[in-house]
Amino acid sequence: MKSVSRIFLLTTLCFIAGFACAQIVNMESQRYHTDTTGWKGSISGDFALTNYGQKVVAVNGNAHLQYQSVKSLYLLLGSYGFLKGGGQSFIDYDFLHFRYNYKLNRIIRLEAFAQLQQNAIIKIQSRFLVGAGPRFKIVSNKKLKLYGGILAAYEIQKETGVPQERRDWRSSDYLSLTFSPDERTEFITTTYYQPVFNNISDYRLLSQTMFKIKAGKKISVNLNWTYQFDARPAGG
Repeated sequence: MKSVSRIFLLTTLCFIAGFACAQIVNMESQRYHTDTTGWKGSISGDFALTNYGQKVVAVNGNAHLQYQSVKSLYLLLGSYGFLKGGGQSFIDYDFLHFRYNYKLNRIIRLEAFAQLQQNAIIKIQSRFLVGAGPRFKIVSNKKLKLYGGILAAYEIQKETGVPQERRDWRSSDYLSLTFSPDERTEFITTTYYQPVFNNISDYRLLSQTMFKIKAGKKISVNLNWTYQFDARPAGG
C-alpha cells in the first residue's frame, strides 16, 4: 500500500508541479493569437481525495480570459492549487496576472502588467510586480512569427521566514519565435531574461521550446523542453 500511495503522490505532483514551481510564467504561451475581436477564455479545475493508508488531497484550478478589440488586448490569468498528504504540504500556490496591450502601429505595441503570487514550497510568501514597456512584432507571416519585448518592472517580494522585503527594479525582456514550415510541423520557442537593473548578476532566466508534429487529423506528437534558472532564489 505504501508503494501505491507513493506512486499516486508522484503522479499527482507531476500533473501540477510545473506551474506551481514556476518563478517566471511564459505569458506568450497564454495568449490567444487571433485576428477576430471579442472574448475568449477557459476555466478548468480538478479535485482528488485518496486514502491509501494516508489521506492525500489535491486541488488545482485555472482561469484564462482574454478580450481583444481593434487596438487593445486585455488578458487575465489566474491559478490556485495545493497538494497535501500525511500531514505535509507538498504544493501550495496561487497566481494572478493581468496584462494590457495597446497597438500603436503595425510593429509596436505598448504593454502594461500587474502580477501577484505566493508559493509556500519555494518560500515566496508574496511577490508583487507591476511593469510596462514596448512589444515589437519583428516578423509576421504564414511560416514565421517573431515577437520581442523590453519591459521594466518593479518587484516587491517577501520570503518565508525573512522579516525584510526585497524591492527591486527588474528588466523583463523576452523573445518569442514560431516557425511553421508546413501544415504538419510547428516549432515554438520563448526565452525570458529578467536581471535586476543595478545588479545584473541577480537574474532569472526561462526558456521553453515545443516541437509539434501532426500525425493525423486528431493526433499530434509534442516534444517539450523547459529550462529555468534563478541566481538568487527565495529561501536560498
